[in-house]
Amino acid sequence: MNKGRILVVDDNRLVLATLTDGLTEAGYEVIDADNGDDAILLAREHRPDLALLDIRMEGKSGFDVAEYLRSACRIPFMFLSAFSDDETVAQVRALGAVDYLVKPLDIRQIVPAVDAAFASIDAQRGSAAPPAPPVASAPLPAALPQQATPPAPDPSVSMAVGVLMHRYSLTRADALSRLQRQAASEQRALHDQAERLLAAVECLAGSANE
Repeated sequence: MNKGRILVVDDNRLVLATLTDGLTEAGYEVIDADNGDDAILLAREHRPDLALLDIRMEGKSGFDVAEYLRSACRIPFMFLSAFSDDETVAQVRALGAVDYLVKPLDIRQIVPAVDAAFASIDAQRGSAAPPAPPVASAPLPAALPQQATPPAPDPSVSMAVGVLMHRYSLTRADALSRLQRQAASEQRALHDQAERLLAAVECLAGSANE
């Protein structure tokens, strides 16, 4: 079953092949490019549902591609990068990425993040569409309970988790747990704690550029 079309862009051919193979095996239709110029041409031709972009590339960067996708194609995007400095995080946030993953990650961690991004995109499209007429359906058997739709990911939380992963050399799960503990200890919602962390990062980035 085709779960959606995704454009994957990375100038490292080994990383690109790994991502392409893993996402294809997970049920996605994958279009790949190893540079920003080709990525833009492929996006215009194939209109993917999502783009997964490396940031630092020769020629057009992932940021350049993301800006084009946002302004010209209205295609959502997420970043996969080895860089998580304050300035990079601030720019990722300003561009409005769906998610921000910090390398190194293996495909077993990337696929769930892509699944969650698609869930978020589908939820946003569904909320924008007019309500569909009700469809009668038989109730599911008791032995096969209907599964709830997973909650859409919060981009602020995703980016804050990426920052913690980089700063403290944590796995994604450990970074999320750390953010949750911080939120609980300060009696804040997880989103608010993530926003607070990202605001601090942006403040540091602004100070460094002065």
